[in-house]
Amino acid sequence: MTVEVEHPQRRPLLDELHARAAPRFSAPARVVHLALKAPGDAAARDRAEDRRMLSELAGEPVPDRRSFEFERRGYTVDWENHTEYAGYTALLRNNRSAPFSADPSALFPTEWETSSPARRIAAVVIEVLPMPADDTELVRQVEQWLDPRRTVIMRVLDGTAVIAGDFRPDEYGYTRFVVFVSPDTGPGRTGYTVQRLLDLETYRALAMIGFLDSRDLTTKLNHLNPKLRDLVHHVDSEERNTEEVLHELLTLTEQLEALAMQNDFRLGATRAYAAIVEGRLDALGDERFRGRQTLRDFLARRYEPSIRTAFAGEARLDRMLSRASRAGDLLRTRVDVSRTAQNQNLLRSLDERSETQLQLQTTVEGLSVIAISYYAIALLSYLLAPFAEDYGFNKAWVLACCVPVVVALTWLGMRAVRSRIHRRMSHPPHDH
Repeated sequence: MTVEVEHPQRRPLLDELHARAAPRFSAPARVVHLALKAPGDAAARDRAEDRRMLSELAGEPVPDRRSFEFERRGYTVDWENHTEYAGYTALLRNNRSAPFSADPSALFPTEWETSSPARRIAAVVIEVLPMPADDTELVRQVEQWLDPRRTVIMRVLDGTAVIAGDFRPDEYGYTRFVVFVSPDTGPGRTGYTVQRLLDLETYRALAMIGFLDSRDLTTKLNHLNPKLRDLVHHVDSEERNTEEVLHELLTLTEQLEALAMQNDFRLGATRAYAAIVEGRLDALGDERFRGRQTLRDFLARRYEPSIRTAFAGEARLDRMLSRASRAGDLLRTRVDVSRTAQNQNLLRSLDERSETQLQLQTTVEGLSVIAISYYAIALLSYLLAPFAEDYGFNKAWVLACCVPVVVALTWLGMRAVRSRIHRRMSHPPHDH
């Protein structure tokens, strides 16, 4: 019998280490990247739709895998299926055409893109070119293709490469970057640099979705905050019914919990994407080029405040939930104390009522003894009258002597009956 010696997840874990291997190429080259994301809950999207689009673009059936590589129009296209998006990265080696002269829609047709609910979250064209002879010529070329007012230029790879970009969409809707590499830069380092730049642009866009959702969350929290403040104010107030305030507070807490569930994935994803962007920036190792702003400088102006805003919305939601929970605990304690006081008053009233009933019962028992004794003596009078006449006794004296005995016996009988009833009430019979 053959015994499997490897853990069933060992191979997939090893394969994961080698996933997303950076392409190896040298200048000149062109890279066109497209990331398509469904507008709604992209993490729960139908992955079969992603494979359908891939098959349509590749012109052949594709296996059920997370990545696939094919050739199209001279480009090597690498497809990857991520948590929230499907990414297409096309590489044209030994590109001899003018930079940014190609129409990306020839590679990724508009009709093909619009055939799916997924839409562009990132669209990038990167021209990889040889390093110019001097910095002046480099700047001249960059300003020829990019917006000089918004251009970011920085050195990377210990000064052996320069990255430039303006984060502005061109006439095709693609953002443009230029990567200049020196002749001694290896194809592996060039590929890693381009891949990090693509990751930075894609995950920057994904992270900033959290900022847009956070603005909507902030609007809703601004609407709920006055209600929460008013309810917390009435925790120790006698102006309103405590149970009514508690009911309203529980309703508001449910609304906050619903918001937390709705935004939990997006805020968690924003945190993860922001960490990836920071990691890619650190990996690039940006160095200032002739006093120009770097990628980190550019992102610090609007991107980083957007991410902090998203995190601030999450923190505010957590604080409001915590405040509502504490107020609910205080109100529940107050309701419990109030109910305990009411129960004590009720028990005190029951004790007083029981004492009154006992007094009435004692009075009734006394009257019952008198009534029973009276009728018993009346019956004895008829029974003893003939004997009294025969033996010469006075009837009145005979009955007078019987009165104490009859009353005593009646009282003892009533007491015995009451004791028996009390014993049965205190020790009810058990069924066997």
